[in-house]
Amino acid sequence: MKFMEKELFHELVKETLLPYLQISSDRLHEPVVVTNTPQYWKCIGVGNYAAVFEHQDYENWVVKVYSREPQQIKQEVKVYKQLGIHPAYSELIGYGENYLILKKLKGVTLYEAVHQGIPIPEQVIKDVSEALDYARKRGLNPFDIHGKNVMMKENRGYVVDVSDFYKSGIDRKWRDLVKAYYKVYVPFFYKYNIRIPYFLLNGVRRGYRLYRTIKRKKNVHK
Repeated sequence: MKFMEKELFHELVKETLLPYLQISSDRLHEPVVVTNTPQYWKCIGVGNYAAVFEHQDYENWVVKVYSREPQQIKQEVKVYKQLGIHPAYSELIGYGENYLILKKLKGVTLYEAVHQGIPIPEQVIKDVSEALDYARKRGLNPFDIHGKNVMMKENRGYVVDVSDFYKSGIDRKWRDLVKAYYKVYVPFFYKYNIRIPYFLLNGVRRGYRLYRTIKRKKNVHK
């Protein structure tokens, strides 16, 4: 029955979502833009390469559709297979030329939690750090882990996006986020449920990216 259900959902994606979906990506470091979502489908998240959709009749699965660089799907499929089963990660259900079908992770991203003033427990940070260590032990390189790629539910942490885990090099986003959590968030925001507007959060995100770009160029010229 489970196999048949997966096949039916796969056909639903190919027949009712993909032919009518409109996604554009005009700026390299900004989220893609969804301009049309078919009936019965809902966009529940966007990233710099893809958007994520759910169908009203299937609450446990989501579809990640790539807007650019669809060749990365093969890499992401390999990552999920290499990760195996872990409670802090999603699971690969199926895939096509420009999309993945994944187990739905339910909760709120840390980015959205800060915006809404929802307290982020320390256990969430510990769960994600442990999950990233697990990925390293599986031969992967956790990359591009930030507030929009980490989710929490019932005081537990989850990693939403593993698409860049195949990359080489050192990515400092999660390490810097953990530092900011203990040095800034805990003493100034955690107790008082302060809500941060999106324009400030986006300003911090762009400022951080600029800071890292300048820092990287300085290190190259040393």
